[in-house]
Amino acid sequence: MNSQALITLSQNAFMIAFFLYCLSFIFYMISYGGKRWRNNDTQTHTKRWSLVAFILAMAGFVTHITYFFTRWIGSNQVPTSNMYEFMAFMGLVIMLVFIIMTAIYRSWVLGLFTLPLTIIILAYASVFPKEVQPLIPALKSIWLGIHVTMAALGNAFFAIGFIAGLMYLLRVIDFKGTTPKARRMERWLELMVYFIIIIIGFIIAIFAFRGVGYEAEFLLEKVSVDAKGKISTTEENIVYHLPPIFKPYNSNDIEIGTYFGLRTALFETPSWMEGVNAARKWNTIVWSLLTGSLLYGLLRLMLRRPVGSVLHRVLRKLDPEQLDEISYRAIVIGFPVYTLGALIFAMIWANIAWGRFWGWDPKEVWALITWLFYSAYLHLRLSRSWQGMNAAWLSVIGFIVVMFTLIGVNLIIAGLHSYSGVS
Repeated sequence: MNSQALITLSQNAFMIAFFLYCLSFIFYMISYGGKRWRNNDTQTHTKRWSLVAFILAMAGFVTHITYFFTRWIGSNQVPTSNMYEFMAFMGLVIMLVFIIMTAIYRSWVLGLFTLPLTIIILAYASVFPKEVQPLIPALKSIWLGIHVTMAALGNAFFAIGFIAGLMYLLRVIDFKGTTPKARRMERWLELMVYFIIIIIGFIIAIFAFRGVGYEAEFLLEKVSVDAKGKISTTEENIVYHLPPIFKPYNSNDIEIGTYFGLRTALFETPSWMEGVNAARKWNTIVWSLLTGSLLYGLLRLMLRRPVGSVLHRVLRKLDPEQLDEISYRAIVIGFPVYTLGALIFAMIWANIAWGRFWGWDPKEVWALITWLFYSAYLHLRLSRSWQGMNAAWLSVIGFIVVMFTLIGVNLIIAGLHSYSGVS
């Protein structure tokens, strides 16, 4: 089988894994929130459909591994060199950690939140170009693959810590409380649920417009000045798959679809957003906010209560101490892995690629901030006995820092990591 056939096979395997994960999530929802059939008791119903969901998740994981290795063989390089490959690999290792933690703790309910996170990450990966991109000389090192894969594995453990921490909060926060503290906790948790629904809105927007084949194309002019003061201008075509509320800075329309009457972009992306494909990402974020807010509003109208309170009822029979333990153990395992991958191995690679171990590149700085945050988490947990709700909030906030490091830095700031779109 030639290289192109393997790349095509890998893309097909990616899509099959995505749909298997979606199907698994549906069965997880049936197991915990669906109607019981044949008068089965709740425990039998949950165990039966959770097992079906887990088997589907395992099938998706096997297919996901098939994607990874066929793309590796077809491209002759570790498939973590651009944002599509990195986010796809991130989803893979999150599923690996989920399987490990499920095997250890026998907590089937982890899938109810892990599968949506994996689906969201794979959907985000699909936004980026899927073509194999040759590595530039600075990236042709075995240390790149080691650095990226270890950092992603550490982030995957942090993701499971976040999931267990969020489940803990949904389980223990009193949605019927009337004290100021209870009301405050409820509002903050509902805000977290709102942001998760915004991400679901992102998936809906992406797949709806890709399903109808929508495209908008812009001609972007880039002006640069070299060390001698010579000004040069280059042109680049930028393609959107969502209607352009924000077009690229200093660009001209080439072709724009007519959905929603948008014959031209409403606004121009701010010039200070200098990250890779910042305009397209910002446009996607705005669409996610719009569709997610609409979806949240519809859910509130249908449920007539905070969405978090509904999830609280689903999780009310879980053992909060076990959720706290899962979150802590995941972070304890992930921290040394992240330390090796995102800091130590990253510095070795940086010295080989650029001749220095540390250069205050934005992604390096935020990787250090992430490490310091989880260092503080472990310090407070071990020396100050921060357990339960305090630790759960830290695990949730920590993963927000992780996602900003992975995505937000590339959106706002241009740096040495921008061309790779990875770590």
